[in-house]
Amino acid sequence: MTSSRPITVLCIDDHALVREGMAALINRQQDMTIVGEGATGKEGVELFKTKRPDVTLVDLRLPDMTGVAVITALIQQDPKTKILVVSSCEGDVDIKNALSAGAHGYVLKGLPREQLLDGIRQVHAGFKWIPSQVGGKLAEHLTDELLTKRELEVLALMASGARNKEIGDTLGIAEETVKMHVKSIISKLGADDRTGAVTTALRRGVLHL
Repeated sequence: MTSSRPITVLCIDDHALVREGMAALINRQQDMTIVGEGATGKEGVELFKTKRPDVTLVDLRLPDMTGVAVITALIQQDPKTKILVVSSCEGDVDIKNALSAGAHGYVLKGLPREQLLDGIRQVHAGFKWIPSQVGGKLAEHLTDELLTKRELEVLALMASGARNKEIGDTLGIAEETVKMHVKSIISKLGADDRTGAVTTALRRGVLHL
């Protein structure tokens, strides 16, 4: 898609090489141009205020803010802004959370560069951009039963290495109740044991350390 004015793009990513690579790629296109680069969430949000880009590229892993927090902050400034997540996070929960927060598309790092360029153009035009690789991640767990708030609390403590009694003491619940939660967590995540449940949760983006 071409227009009389190039699509202005802001990139928020904490890796300098990634920012430089995306900027070089985007600036080679006749229909788009980079207007700013932020290395942190806070820096990106401040740049957004002054640059007001057509499309903002947001990484989910930033040193000071989560990508979801950045997306939320940008939309608070401008509810009509277009946001495309560009991330190495392949977990279905990460993807769902970003889209639920207001992102208009999701591109995985390492995929063909045309997907990024197409994503920018499609999002700018008002469409959602979910490449097949991303859609596949979502479809894989579409019917999975979600963990409850309490189960997420237990899971986080499991990941820290806490045993059932320690988890119970921390949350103020009986050890037998903890055992039931652990059993449910393992089942819902399709794991064989506690370690497998934590590993799966980290891979899918259910849990972040």
